[in-house]
Amino acid sequence: MPLELQALPKVLLHEHLDGGLRPQTVIDLALDAGYAGLPTHEAKELAAWFFRGANRGSLPLYLEGFKHTIGVMQTRAALERVAFEFIEDMHADGVVYAEARFAPCFHRERGLTDEAIVGAIIDGLRRGEEKYGVKWGLIICAMRDRMDSLEAAELAINFRAHGVVGFDLAGEEAGYPPKKHAEAFAAIQRANFYSTLHAGEAFGVASIWQALQFCGAHRLGHATRLSDDMTIVNGKIIKLGTLAQYVLDRRIPLEICVSSNVHTGSVPSLREHPFKMYFDRGFRVTLNTDDRLMSDTTMTKEFAIAVEEFGLTLGDLEKVTLNSIKSAFLPFDERLRLIYDVIKPGYARARGSN
Repeated sequence: MPLELQALPKVLLHEHLDGGLRPQTVIDLALDAGYAGLPTHEAKELAAWFFRGANRGSLPLYLEGFKHTIGVMQTRAALERVAFEFIEDMHADGVVYAEARFAPCFHRERGLTDEAIVGAIIDGLRRGEEKYGVKWGLIICAMRDRMDSLEAAELAINFRAHGVVGFDLAGEEAGYPPKKHAEAFAAIQRANFYSTLHAGEAFGVASIWQALQFCGAHRLGHATRLSDDMTIVNGKIIKLGTLAQYVLDRRIPLEICVSSNVHTGSVPSLREHPFKMYFDRGFRVTLNTDDRLMSDTTMTKEFAIAVEEFGLTLGDLEKVTLNSIKSAFLPFDERLRLIYDVIKPGYARARGSN
């Protein structure tokens, strides 16, 4: 009997709210807001347009479509709807815990304060959890090309009692090194809070090193270029550099987004993606979607790629899921509950039905 991937319990750590809207929602919100920039008002055509635009092998080109999703996310009602539908989509995809991230600085065009923006997102996520039972955490992003990362970090800290679980630095890597935002990450550390950082997606090992050693990141977003610090022969890692060894030894989680990494040009093809290499060597890899709208993906699709392209078994998928929940910015007791009450029983049922 074929493996039913959609029913498997999944954990998602890396998804941008403004990259995962439903096409019809983009259209509805554009009509509500009088936003005239969309290339089409037919949902299937719009979905295809976003995917075509994103799948051009360049991170800056990949990011171009966000002007439209951000453009329609400028009111409390719009933000709450997007957040609620995120949880609804997670439920349909078999996700039992999800961390969504977004940058409040992009949603001020109609006068909303950062507090109102974050509050609207939290209201939508809570409403989704009440209806579907999916647990969630919210990550506040600062942008590499801006100078207000400290303010974004302080905003994240101020909302930690309301569902914000961490802080991230996102955006174009080249020319915007993590160390320029060290002050923001120092504030996160002083508050005993948690951080992840986009690094090693469109730039090399130096970006990853700065993320860890200047900013103290607890997780790494993408990190496909960590392979630059490895000696690889015939698709196998035979030697690690000091940074890669540090990442392995310290069990630093890697938020891998396979489809997105191909679409942005971070890797040339699925076949050349280092995910399986990292997995086989024992790195704490996790599987994620990044931007479901832009990359036309779901966690179920990413699991299918892991099975079909990389040969992962049911046991391997369970290991990746456990990697993810162990790496979640959740209290220890909540992680244990999800492991033993939800994830392990779900995989046990899957083994029994195959």
